[in-house]
Amino acid sequence: MRVYERVAEVLWELGVAQVFGVAGSGNYAMTQELMRRGAMYTSARHEGAAVSMADAFARSSDLLPVVSVHQGGGVTNLITGLTEAAKSSSPLIVLAAEAPLSDRFSNFRVDQPRLAEAVGANSVRVNAVTVTDDVRHAYRIAITRRTPVVLNVPTDVQAAETIDEGPVEPVPAGGPVRPDADSVRRIADLLLDARNPLIVGGRGARQAKSELARLAELCGALVATSAVARGLFHGDEFNLDVMGDLATPLASEMVLASDVIVAFGCGLGNWTTSNGSLLPQNVTLVQVDTDPLALGRHRPVAVGAIGDSAETAAAIAEHIPSMDELTRKRRTRTNRQRIAEQGRWQRINYRDRSNGDRIDPRTATIAIDGMADSDRNVAIDSGNFLGYPSMFLTIPDVRSLCFSQAFQCVGLGLASAIGHAHARPDRLTIAGCGDGGTLMASSELETIVRLGLHMMVLVYNDSAYGAEEHHFGQSELDHGFITFDDVDFASIAAGYGFEAVTVRTESDLIGVQSWLESSRQSPLLVDLKITRMPAWWLADAFKAEYTPIQEKR
Repeated sequence: MRVYERVAEVLWELGVAQVFGVAGSGNYAMTQELMRRGAMYTSARHEGAAVSMADAFARSSDLLPVVSVHQGGGVTNLITGLTEAAKSSSPLIVLAAEAPLSDRFSNFRVDQPRLAEAVGANSVRVNAVTVTDDVRHAYRIAITRRTPVVLNVPTDVQAAETIDEGPVEPVPAGGPVRPDADSVRRIADLLLDARNPLIVGGRGARQAKSELARLAELCGALVATSAVARGLFHGDEFNLDVMGDLATPLASEMVLASDVIVAFGCGLGNWTTSNGSLLPQNVTLVQVDTDPLALGRHRPVAVGAIGDSAETAAAIAEHIPSMDELTRKRRTRTNRQRIAEQGRWQRINYRDRSNGDRIDPRTATIAIDGMADSDRNVAIDSGNFLGYPSMFLTIPDVRSLCFSQAFQCVGLGLASAIGHAHARPDRLTIAGCGDGGTLMASSELETIVRLGLHMMVLVYNDSAYGAEEHHFGQSELDHGFITFDDVDFASIAAGYGFEAVTVRTESDLIGVQSWLESSRQSPLLVDLKITRMPAWWLADAFKAEYTPIQEKR
């Protein structure tokens, strides 16, 4: 058996069934071997898109995907998407060919291990004698540390024969981390003594909905989520929705009134706390996480508990007696009614800024939210527009949103939507992208059509890099720098095989409705010609990071 055959065999035996990639001479044989064994292969048009697809797939399913790329340029092409995956703790394996060890001067030679490690990923190199151990080691790192791993396989090693054969032992995933009794007791006491408790669920609490909801009910707490975990408490009458930069005015008010905040699987970073401005001055912060290094990383905490979110919430609940109607703290009729009336952006009055030539992005998104399937996937790119699809589209559960904002890099959203559609193919996938990000990723429009994906792409098209335009002011040098001529995305999409609609007014949305009511033989792209508006969610971010530049300008 050749090494490349054994690599594919081990990955397949470990359960890898989904591969994204771009074919090259260096990864050709390994990828073919995986396909021959039964793995589904999805060809992207760019390696950066392939890793973003795998990132979204990992977030939206319980399966470990593989990204297959050529040596050298194939690896450098995926670095940005790999960075997002690493910062988002997405478990995946990049199966990367590597320049031959025997050729020090190969044109394809770059230091692939150091590239991976520089952006927060891990790296393993396959040796002909220890193929099985090397692949299992990469797999183990990915699933236990929840991180991307670049599995480097030099081309001369691939071709070598190996005697490393036989059954492949499974890699144990490990059980939930149980919290220590002292931490559980301390958190329970804080919640019992609290007047206005709040429970926040983050990415690490995605599988703990019932336990967190039960704990909140017992201790009279309201619930909220980080942006990436939106949908976790969908349907809960006491759900404030997203906490932080994307929060509604009511959510901000109620978070600031909290005296005890317990965050489960949530880092309490700048997004979730609005750079700290959304934390009450004298609040008692508690953080629960399986990663000891996450505790207190962004904000000092009174209690930091190492534990699985579901296990810890259930353990805390055992120390809290059931409450009667007189002691339900924040779970009152008044709060229930206020949340029902003001707890979602769709329900908050605003001045419509549509002008006949361009539509207000809130108006367009609210209308599409009411038209589209209630069971849906939503994948969001980065940019000035992102708050509209993230907050004005209903997210039915915690795995329905792919929020690729950990690196805040424009251009990853379209590919993320493809990975999301692969993980949950039974649903309509809605991709929310800006005009800049769509142009960066436009080659993947062909991928969507070729794969026949059930997808609607919303292009929030303000013909600008909106964040820079609105937060750094305007000047006579802007055109071609941060503002641009209008692009006809409908024509571009039609050329790829999409159905396409251009929307300037509410009446133009009839084209979206018609597609939704049709057999949907082709995906739909909606070119939303939106009014140029500053994003409320970016105000704190720019204030914190760019105030000296703004003041100078």
